[in-house]
Amino acid sequence: MSDAHKEIIFTGFGGQGIVLAGRIVGEAACLHDHRHSTLTQSYGPEARGGACSAQVVIAESEIYYPYIQSPHILVCMSQGGYELYAGRLEPGGTLIIDEDLVRADSRAQRVNSLSIPATRMAEELGHRMMANIVMIGFLTATTGAISPEGAKKAVAGSVPRGTEEKNLGAFKKGYEYGLAILKARAKKLKREENRREGKDAG
Repeated sequence: MSDAHKEIIFTGFGGQGIVLAGRIVGEAACLHDHRHSTLTQSYGPEARGGACSAQVVIAESEIYYPYIQSPHILVCMSQGGYELYAGRLEPGGTLIIDEDLVRADSRAQRVNSLSIPATRMAEELGHRMMANIVMIGFLTATTGAISPEGAKKAVAGSVPRGTEEKNLGAFKKGYEYGLAILKARAKKLKREENRREGKDAG
């Protein structure tokens, strides 16, 4: 899969704003990054509390098939969603989990695995329901699937009027956390390279 083509599955349970997260990412790609995107969604037997997922495809050209078999990026905000989709991630794909809601297993070790306490961070900001926006910020920083500018515009245009500032604050929280994770990984990689070079020189 090319860097220009991203297939993303958001999964969780009803009431977490999973479909809204997918719609925001799709709108950011289409309306603000000027790419093509599609969104499909599914619900369990109950809208609130039941299984829920959103599938987003982003591409530079027209998309003919909107359904995802092997996602490039999987965002899990429930254990049930993780169990259902973790084995479908493509080799080298990216797994993003809410670390307080999902317990990963050996499947996470075979992919690029990232975690964030999205729900806890949203609660600290005063509203648990903004966990999906925190997660969008984290995804934007760590995957580059959408631009931060496009993401912020899509967030502001999708949330209830009067809550734009709070939701953009939640996006910023997740985005900065993602940047910090990437920076820490880069430092760790650099230390390991220096250590290997030292051993080779010795």
